[in-house]
Amino acid sequence: SIIRRQRQELKLLIAELKDRDRELNDMVAVHERHIQAWEDDRQKILALAERCSLLTSELNERNAVIKSLTKKLKVLETQHNDSKITLENTQQKFKELTQKVTDSSVHCQALEEKNQSLHCSILELSAKTSQLQAREQELLTMLQLKDKALIETTDQISEVTSKFKTLESALRAAKLEEFSRNREQQDLKLTLNDVMVQVNKMKDILSEKMKESSNHQEEISHLKQENGCLRSELILAVEEAQRKDQLYQFTKSKQVRIEKELSSLRQVCVKQQRDLHFLHINLDSSEDSRQ
Repeated sequence: SIIRRQRQELKLLIAELKDRDRELNDMVAVHERHIQAWEDDRQKILALAERCSLLTSELNERNAVIKSLTKKLKVLETQHNDSKITLENTQQKFKELTQKVTDSSVHCQALEEKNQSLHCSILELSAKTSQLQAREQELLTMLQLKDKALIETTDQISEVTSKFKTLESALRAAKLEEFSRNREQQDLKLTLNDVMVQVNKMKDILSEKMKESSNHQEEISHLKQENGCLRSELILAVEEAQRKDQLYQFTKSKQVRIEKELSSLRQVCVKQQRDLHFLHINLDSSEDSRQ
C-alpha cells in the first residue's frame, strides 16, 4: 500500500512536473514571442528613426527653400510697395499737371479775350496816331528851327560839363580809394584780433584734449588689464564647466552601466527565486515521499 501510494504520488508529481514543464515551455514561448515582438518593434523604431532623419533633412531643405522664398517674397513686396509709391506719386503729378493744364487753358482763354480787346484798342489807337502824325509833322518843322539854335548853346554847355565831370570823377575815385584803404586796414585789425583769440582758444582746447587723451590711455590700459583677467577667469570657468560636463557624462554612463547590471541581477534573482521555489517544491515532495 505504501509503494502504491508512493507510486500514485510520483505519478501526481510527474503529472505536476509535466504541467510545470508545459507552463515553462509556454512561458518560454511567450517570452520568445515577446522578444521577437520587441525585436520587430526595435527594427520598426530604427526604420522609423531613419525615416524621421530623412524627413528632418528633407524638412530642413524645404525650410531653407521656404526661407529663400520668403526673402524673395519680401524683396518682391518691397519692390511692389516702391512701385505702388511711385505709381501714387506719378498719379499725383499727373493730377497736378492736369490741374495746371486746365488752369493754363483758362488763362489762355482769358489772354485771348484780352488780346481781342487789345486788338480793338489798337485799331482805335492807329486811327488816333494817324491824326497825331500830321500834327507831329507840323511840330517837327517848328522844332527843327528851334534845335538849330539850341545846338550851338548845348555844344558850349557840353564842353563845360564834360570838364566838370572829369574833375568830379577824379575826386570821387580818390575819396573811394582812401576810404577803401581805411576799411581794409580796420578789417585786417579785426581779423588779426579774431585769429589771435581763436589761436588761444585752440591752444586751451588742445591742452584739454591732451589731458583727456592721457586719461583715456590710462583707462584703456586699466581696461586691457581687466580684460586679460576676465579672459583668464572665463577660460578657467569654461575648463571647469567642461570638467563638470565630463564628470556628469562619466556618472551618467556609470549610472547606465549600474542600471544594466541591476536589471541583469534582477533577472538572475528572479531566476534563482524560481529555481529555489522549484527546489523547495522538490524538497517538499521528496520529504513527503520519504515519509
